This record gives sequence, C-alpha cells and structure tokens, in this order.
Amino acid sequence: MRILVATDAWHPQINGVVRTLTTLAKAVRKRGASIEFLTPDGFPSFELPTYPGMRCAIPGPREIARRIEAIAPDAIHIATEGPIGHMVRRFCIKRGLPFTTSYTTRFPEYISARLPIPESWSYAVLRRFHNASTVTMVSTKSMTEDLESRGFTNIGMWTRGVDTELFRPDRAVDIGLPRPIFMTVGRVAVEKNIDAFLSLDLPGSKAVIGRGPEEERLRRQYPDAKFFGSLSDENLASHLAAADVFVFPSRTDTYGVVQLEALACGVPVAAYPVTGPLDVIADNPIGALNEDLRAACLDALKMSKQACRDFALTRSWDNSAKQFIGNVSKVVTDTFAASRAA
Repeated sequence: MRILVATDAWHPQINGVVRTLTTLAKAVRKRGASIEFLTPDGFPSFELPTYPGMRCAIPGPREIARRIEAIAPDAIHIATEGPIGHMVRRFCIKRGLPFTTSYTTRFPEYISARLPIPESWSYAVLRRFHNASTVTMVSTKSMTEDLESRGFTNIGMWTRGVDTELFRPDRAVDIGLPRPIFMTVGRVAVEKNIDAFLSLDLPGSKAVIGRGPEEERLRRQYPDAKFFGSLSDENLASHLAAADVFVFPSRTDTYGVVQLEALACGVPVAAYPVTGPLDVIADNPIGALNEDLRAACLDALKMSKQACRDFALTRSWDNSAKQFIGNVSKVVTDTFAASRAA
C-alpha cells in the first residue's frame, strides 16, 4: 500500500508532529506499506507573524494535483490543518476521493493564547475540516471524548510509540549541571508554558532544550537556567537521559511524544494533570501529576528509573503503525485506481 501523507509541519522544524511522521514512515515499511510525503518543500512561503521563525507554505492547486498524481497513492492522509492540508482536502473532495486526517495540535488554544479569537470559532473551522474525512485519528481516549463533545465525528485511535533503541538510559552524558537536573524539551513558545517551570523554586538545575520565539526573553528572565538550543536525535537522547526529572509544563498538548522519549531514557515525568500527561502517565508509578508543578517535580524524583524504562518498552512504533494502517485502509477503494486511470 502506498500512502500519501500531506503535512504543513516538516524539516527543519523540530516538533512532535515531524518526529512522529518520520518515525511512522520507517515503522510502516515493516508492515508492507510505504509513505510518500507532500510537504512545504518547493512551495513559496512566508513567515508566520504569530510564530516567528516558522514559515508557512503557499501551495497552488495545480502543483498540489500534480504532486498527488505523480505519487499515485492508494490512500491519502492529511496530517495538519494548514494550507497544504486544506489544499489536499480540496483536491480530494473535488475528485470524490476519501481521505483520513489526524488531530495532533490544539490550535484553538494556541491561537487564543496569541490573538483575541474565541476558541469556539477555531473549533468550528476544525470541525468542518475534519468531519469531511473518513477517519479523524487521535492519540488518546480523553482527546476522543473531548472532540466528540465538540461535534467531531468518525474518530479513530492512533497511539504513539517511542524509539527505545535511540532513547535509553545508557546514552546519558555529563552535561555539567548540579543535580538534581530538571529538564524540559520542546518549542520555546508561549503555549508550552515554560515560564511555569522556570519560575519554580527547585533544588539543583533547570535545563531547556529547543528553540522558539520565547527563547530570548526566557534567557534574560531566568539567567540561572541552562538553554541548550536544538539538538540532533543522538544529542537529544544523551542529554535527556542525563536528566533526573522531565518537566512537561504544557497544558495544551494533545499527547507529547517527548514524554515517552524521557521515560525510555529512564527519566520520570512531572506535569499538570491535563490531557496528554493524564493519558500517558495515568496511575502508573512513572511520574507525578499535580496542579502544584513544584510538588510534582519533587515527587517525580522518588520514581523508579527502571519502572520508567519498562513502561516505555511496551509502547512500540510497530503497534502505532498497525493502528495507522488500519485506519488508512478504510479509504483504500477502487476510487483511487479509477482516478489514476482517468
């Protein structure tokens, strides 16, 4: 099966969507499928005013059609709701082709954090976008319940996995910080709520891995914190494994793959009891969830590193790929073959 995945998020961006899609592409091969990506590469683009440093593609309908027809997919999956996602959705509807989508980012909350736009307006746009698909894939049960309560339909489960060969405890290196080391990883932006972490009164050290529009301000405001910037996969794994606690201060992430990466390194998680951490950590003794983030950080120090590693070993990308292919298979019809022959 040849699957086309359309995504507005792509390299050189470093985020959960990009990491998930690139890892998924490797995992589906073991199940006899292949993924071809339709990305912003090659399209004109502009910088997003609310996301400094991030560029948005300007895809034309003819080029979108040409790329899709050149790939000649058996199924089409739209991973993001940006310009490429919308243009591919338009192509599918115009041609009468079924498609799947995935809901991976809480854009209504992200947008309202920057602009005076009610979340209900953004959810109305997203509901219209996703309800045209055969399956809208989400990563957790709580997200399923949340979207269904907002009128989203045809929701299917697509959980995430972790590369336990790349992320493992024995990769830890000396990063030269006093212990205990509390670390967060992700885009340094307002929706990640990093202030809530860096403002805590904690022993030892605080470290941040990632870049983003809030980085310069946070560096000035919290001079005692260590900012490592963006790191390659191997360096990320070695730095993450060096931490004592992984702090996940976001209140808006739908999952947070980096939580699994930390656990695979034997590092317990401290977070708020919100969607994402609740679904990953639940009642397992691998992290601490508390509205008092400082208390969660200190409680996480007591967690077993081996328990964290053992939990991560049960979250394989093979199972994630199996779920993804199962959802996508629902749109593999003779319509695609007829479209290619036309």
